[in-house]
Amino acid sequence: MASKREDRDNLAGIVADSLNKKFKDYKVAYFLDGAEDTPTDLTEWISTGSSMLDMAISNRPNGGIPVGRITEITGLEASGKSLVAAQILANTQKKDGLAVYIDTENAMNEEFLRTIGMDVSKMLYIQLETVEDIFEVIDNIITKVRESDKDRLVSIVVDSVAAATTRVEQSADYDKDGWSTGKAIILSKAMRKITQMIGRQRIALMFTNQLRQKMGVMFGDPWTTSGGKAIAFHASCRLRLKAAGQIKAKVNGQDQTVGIKTKCQVVKNRMGPPLRTAEFDIYFDSGIDDFGGWLRVLKDYKLVSQSGAWYTYTTDDGEVIKFQSKDWNEKLEKDEHLQKEVYDKICNTLIMEYKVDNFGIDDLEHTDEAPPNG
Repeated sequence: MASKREDRDNLAGIVADSLNKKFKDYKVAYFLDGAEDTPTDLTEWISTGSSMLDMAISNRPNGGIPVGRITEITGLEASGKSLVAAQILANTQKKDGLAVYIDTENAMNEEFLRTIGMDVSKMLYIQLETVEDIFEVIDNIITKVRESDKDRLVSIVVDSVAAATTRVEQSADYDKDGWSTGKAIILSKAMRKITQMIGRQRIALMFTNQLRQKMGVMFGDPWTTSGGKAIAFHASCRLRLKAAGQIKAKVNGQDQTVGIKTKCQVVKNRMGPPLRTAEFDIYFDSGIDDFGGWLRVLKDYKLVSQSGAWYTYTTDDGEVIKFQSKDWNEKLEKDEHLQKEVYDKICNTLIMEYKVDNFGIDDLEHTDEAPPNG
């Protein structure tokens, strides 16, 4: 049996060497176990601003959206799509990366970008209208990165696909012109070209897209997105945001809406378990309340007890900490040890461990019997 395995491995090596000689521009054949720098490697992540969403996507501590992959952020209007995308760009800058914002909606708020930590003087802002122009610009950015600085992290946000038109549509009048399939056709072609280019660079490409309701759907998912299925197919991660309520507070003695409660589902995920959810609050004057999302998880999994407006948390050392929700953020910011302990506890609770089945592998080294089917 061992000799048969050696023959198989030698044959695989001969095939891999032959393919890599044929495709001289770049390597195409790998042995993933132990190989260095394979296209499937994911070694870098960019935070979304919500640690719980980062964990839901990556299924690991300190995760986020994957670098070298495509991410689609979808949702209805006013659900926080642009905010999450902008937060990712701000976190890109914190890693000394280049942030690129492609705006098709003419709706960027410079003051709010500063509020969430973006250095707008160092951000590349591009205003485009057509899908064709968007992908020509993305192609140009990737080419320049290859030429000058391959190791520089680049995050590109297209906000949004729904608002982008095509050159043919732009030159037409306002009459109804039949089935508008031009955008879907162009996106299909563009995504086939761009996906492999992204995978070989330190580039994170994100699209925001608006949900649209399918007509006449009584069962199953009633939502779809603009531009056909190309982005949904090529994206390694698809997020669906939903506004889950308003946050009200007293402002000058009057009740005012100061933010929204947001629920995000990872509807597609190639980096971890799909269909996981994360909830967090977005404040209009400061962005995502990350630590508030931590407290929600602690409550859901009974890691804190609640009595009225007071919470009780018992540390690993046995210390009992009582606090109110309004004091939670300040308490974590001042106590790094407590912050790390709480985060580790959340990781142990939420991160899924995969079951690796090595059935028959050890036994096959000593027997000629094949493993049973199935």
